[in-house]
Amino acid sequence: MNLLPGIASLKLTTDRLETHLLVSGPLDGEPVVFLHGNVSSCRFYEETLAAMPSRYRCLAPDFRSYGGSARAPIDATRGLRDFSDDLLSLLRHPKALPSPRKVHLLGWSAGGGVAMQFAIDHPELVASLVLIAPVSPHGFGGTRGLEGTPCFPDFAGSGGGSANPEFVRRLAAGDASQESDFSPRKVMRQFYFKPPFRLDRAREDVLVAEMLQMAVGEDAYPGGGVPSPHWPGVAPGRGGMNNALSPRHCDLTAFSELPTRPPVLWIRGADDQIVSDASLFDFGMLGKLGAVPGWPGEAVYPPQPMVSQTRAMLERYQARGGKVREEVLPSVGHSPHLEASEAFRALLLGFLPG
Repeated sequence: MNLLPGIASLKLTTDRLETHLLVSGPLDGEPVVFLHGNVSSCRFYEETLAAMPSRYRCLAPDFRSYGGSARAPIDATRGLRDFSDDLLSLLRHPKALPSPRKVHLLGWSAGGGVAMQFAIDHPELVASLVLIAPVSPHGFGGTRGLEGTPCFPDFAGSGGGSANPEFVRRLAAGDASQESDFSPRKVMRQFYFKPPFRLDRAREDVLVAEMLQMAVGEDAYPGGGVPSPHWPGVAPGRGGMNNALSPRHCDLTAFSELPTRPPVLWIRGADDQIVSDASLFDFGMLGKLGAVPGWPGEAVYPPQPMVSQTRAMLERYQARGGKVREEVLPSVGHSPHLEASEAFRALLLGFLPG
C-alpha cells in the first residue's frame, strides 16, 4: 500500500475481528478517531490524517467487511452497534492506544451514525464529536417529519432492497470503468462530490479501488430486502449495512439525552445530494420527482427531512446543555473533507483544542 508520508497501515486482531486501520502521530498523542462512510474506506481520510499536527494520535479503521478489515457479518437488527462494539475493542488494543482514554470521534455519513452510537454506548469515552454530513438520527429512508415517524409500519423504502441493483452488481463485479452512470466511479464523481469537483485521476483510482474492495452480499453491503405490500414494494431485512441504517433498526435519538455532553461540530456541504432534505437516494424524493412510479404522495411518503431531523435532535441536545456548532460549506457536496479540505481542516483544528 503506497501511503502518504507520516501514515502507517496496521492490522490489529481484537476479540471481535481483524481490523485494518491507518494511523498517524505518536502512540501517546491526543486520540482522534476517523470513521468512514458507506461504500468507502479509511483511505478517504488519508489526506486529512497526513495534514494533522503531530500532537494527535489519529486512528482511521475500516469497518467490518470494508477495506482491509475482516469479512464479518453485519447484524442489522442491532442497528450500528456491531460497529460501536468493534470500535471499543479496537481502542482497547495496546497498539492502537497505550491505555483507555477519551477520544475525539470524527464520523462521515454512516460513520457519523457510528460516532453517535458509540457516544450513546460509551459516553464516558468521548471527548468530542465531529459529524460530517451524518446520517439522520432516524436512519436513512422511510420516515417523515422531524420526529422520524415511519411512512409505513414496516419501514418500506428503507434498507438493503433500496440500493440500486445495477450499482450493486457493478460493485460486486469490480467495475472500475466510467461506462455507466451506475459505475462506482461515476457515482462517486456525481454524488460524493458536487460537480465539477474531481480528484486527480491517480487519487480517484485509489478510492475507486477501495470502494470495490468492500464485501457485497446479504450480510454486508447492501443487505437483503423483503417484499412489502406498501410502496415502493420493499422493506428492510435483518443483515447488512443498509439494513443497519434503516430506521427499523437504527435509532440514534438517545444521543440528545447523554448523561455527559461532549461538544459537537456538525459540518456539511450546502449541495449534498445524499444526506439532504431532498436526497436523490431517498425513495420519497425519487417518487416526488416521478422517477419511481406509484408514489402515494407528499402526505403519505414525503422526502425524508434528513438534515432537519438531525438539527432537531441536536437542538434537544443543546437544550440539555450540550454545545453544538453547525458549519455549512458552500458549493460542497457530500464530502467536505475532500472537496474543501483546507476549510475543513481549519474548522476541525479550530474545534479540537476547545
